[in-house]
Amino acid sequence: MKDAIYSQPRKQVGDFRFDESVAEVFPDMIQRSIPGYDTIVDAIGQLAGKYAQSNSTLYDLGCSLGAASMAMRRYVSAENCQLVAVDNSPAMVERCERHINGFKSDLPVQVICDDLQNVDIHDASVIVMNFTLQFIAPEQRQTIINRLYQGLKPGGILILSEKLRHNTQAGNELIIDLHHEFKRRNGYSELEISQKRTALENVMLIDDFATHEERLTHAGFSDTVLWFKCFNFASFVAIK
Repeated sequence: MKDAIYSQPRKQVGDFRFDESVAEVFPDMIQRSIPGYDTIVDAIGQLAGKYAQSNSTLYDLGCSLGAASMAMRRYVSAENCQLVAVDNSPAMVERCERHINGFKSDLPVQVICDDLQNVDIHDASVIVMNFTLQFIAPEQRQTIINRLYQGLKPGGILILSEKLRHNTQAGNELIIDLHHEFKRRNGYSELEISQKRTALENVMLIDDFATHEERLTHAGFSDTVLWFKCFNFASFVAIK
């Protein structure tokens, strides 16, 4: 279904929420808003296939409709693994379960509707946060990354995909302009772009890459590899 959530003028634009209306149009919204999304998701599956360890748990934290989870299921062949997919949106979880159950795989999946901070992370070889951390309060992010590091096995990885800001005003405006043009070329109007930006202002507080790298290093990760970047969207993998 086509995303037309912000196509009509609103007297007041409320904060963005992952509710039923967003879940219904989410695939279209993502494809038209995030450059390289399919490449990111497929590479998450490849990375999971490479780093998944036998007798371990894989986590998809902030799983939305389960795209990353299904990519991991396609690539992971390590023995005796399980996948735990977590999202705090009931509308997303309901659809994620349907998608997961629609495909057979040797990798069993448990889909949980909860705040990821309430989920016990243990015996993990792969943890994915695909455009999730940016929606968590900045003051909580270091604690979360520390906890994920502690829950990973040696040699395990954390995959983070995030929208980034540039560390200069001119550079930041440049990548924002490029992203807005990307959205225009995918059919979004100026009204939709403006109202969506307003809706996200208070709920998606983004960092620059250096902040992410410093946070991961502080948690104990030995290396952080920026493997994808287009405009202000990036994906990187941190190795324990």
